[in-house]
Amino acid sequence: MNSRRFHGPIDLHAHSSVSDGTEAPGELVQAAAAAGLGTVALTDHDSTAGWGDAASAARATGLTLIPGMELSTRVEYSSVHLLAYLFDPADPALLAETTRIRQARMTRAEEIVEHIGRDYALSWDDVLAQAADGATIGRPHIADALVAKGFEPDRSAAFDGILHWRSGYVKPHYAPDPVTGVRLVCAAGGVPVLAHPGTRGAMNVVPEPELRRLVDAGLFGLEIDHRENLPDAKARLHVLAERYGLAVTGSSDYHGAGKPNRLGENTTAPEVLEALIAQATGSEPVYGAQG
Repeated sequence: MNSRRFHGPIDLHAHSSVSDGTEAPGELVQAAAAAGLGTVALTDHDSTAGWGDAASAARATGLTLIPGMELSTRVEYSSVHLLAYLFDPADPALLAETTRIRQARMTRAEEIVEHIGRDYALSWDDVLAQAADGATIGRPHIADALVAKGFEPDRSAAFDGILHWRSGYVKPHYAPDPVTGVRLVCAAGGVPVLAHPGTRGAMNVVPEPELRRLVDAGLFGLEIDHRENLPDAKARLHVLAERYGLAVTGSSDYHGAGKPNRLGENTTAPEVLEALIAQATGSEPVYGAQG
């Protein structure tokens, strides 16, 4: 693979309105091109529904699209997100698991709204009004509904306030454990990367025995260059990446207007993307007109 194919910055984590972003998949690709990116990955939560529209938009630009997904996994009550790239979207086992996760997320969201509605004038229709047709409904849409109703000033405040687990309104939804997630992605021909693993500081980085299990299952890399990873955690993660031969990625985790994250604020080296593509067998990048 010739790195000159990747003619601009590489951002491997972005969300569309299929999950909790605010732009349609095609609009996200156009925004990435306008931001000067050469490559963007579409990584909606537990869904590949945006791949087709994003691919069509990418083919009309000079942008390279990496089809992906952010897979929900869980260790007890702690959520662990796994970025999955270039897997087969029709793989039966992975498809069944993401369907189960989305259904559980929807049920959980309805229960959260029911609980909040006992104390605030919030209804399920209020939440649906904040989501695109076919989107996987989750806490971000509830947050947007709380903002629209005037109960919180913005999405971040809602997550720190009414939607914080300490509020008592929020319960976890079903998700597989991280090792199972890595195995599912690899079995579907994909490449798994642990998403933003340093958000709670070095003391809460994935324990080394657990990381060894993930590596043995097929983990490709760690998303270290991410705005929410804390500096001490980044230092620790670089040590672990070196020790276990893991790739280091950088991404924006862009959500449109849903978060302050901006496209291209963190990026991935071309040689890392080359290695990722070389390892994948489930699907291929979409190269734009100038790719």
